[in-house]
Amino acid sequence: MPTALSGDELSRLLQDDAPCGDLTTESLAIGAAAGRLDFTARGPMVVCGFEEAARLFTLAGARVQLLAGSGTALGAGEKLLIAEGSAAQLHRAWKTAQTLVEWASGIASSAAAIVAEASGVAVVCTRKNVPGTKAMSVKAVKAGGAVMHRLGLSETLLLFAEHRLFLDEAPAQTVARLRRAQPEKKIVVEVGDGAEALRWAQAGADVLQLEKFSPAAVADCRREIDTLPTRPLLASAGGVRADNAAAHVAAGADLLVTSAPFAAPPRDVQVHFFQR
Repeated sequence: MPTALSGDELSRLLQDDAPCGDLTTESLAIGAAAGRLDFTARGPMVVCGFEEAARLFTLAGARVQLLAGSGTALGAGEKLLIAEGSAAQLHRAWKTAQTLVEWASGIASSAAAIVAEASGVAVVCTRKNVPGTKAMSVKAVKAGGAVMHRLGLSETLLLFAEHRLFLDEAPAQTVARLRRAQPEKKIVVEVGDGAEALRWAQAGADVLQLEKFSPAAVADCRREIDTLPTRPLLASAGGVRADNAAAHVAAGADLLVTSAPFAAPPRDVQVHFFQR
């Protein structure tokens, strides 16, 4: 999998961590000593970001052997990366690379856990990534086997109640206007209850985003919508996690919309240094 961040972006990460050099390594006068480090998984994880980690070490001047690419599922104790170089080079990239990999692997592992519970139903992740982290967040979502719900406001139609607040027309009129304005786009409408879902289904929405519906409410909505001549897709959204994904699928959701991976805890990567 290619890097999500450019060489310039990765260089800026290194510069941010050591804007005026590595004071400890310099003060100890150990920078020229030859060394090696290993990255090892502390526990089960779906890895992400090791291409970026390898590039960080290369930018610092070290040599890298990458043992696991993004999207690989690993067990505890499996080795991920080996870097060789001077102590100064290894210390320069060590913590930035480790932190980036741990964070991205947390997202990837969380996404993979939801995908595993979804039994083939698509898992799509929202745009609620931490601002400024979109490129790596999207890479991590893909590494976990999920896809993106939307990358931002520019490429999809998603009609919220906060949009409808400013409208004074019937749902069918809104749908018709959107179809004329954007004939190639699916019309997705977020709804808060079954009555609202039926109203927008009858109006011709392509996808209903069921916001914070319980699995039981999803099942009720599915039964109601299935009576229509043509029905929209039902997307369970809001609070979808690995521990309830299967219940939403069983209730009749056609896809699962989730932000949970972006709040996942990092996956621990153990780093061992060796003198050469």
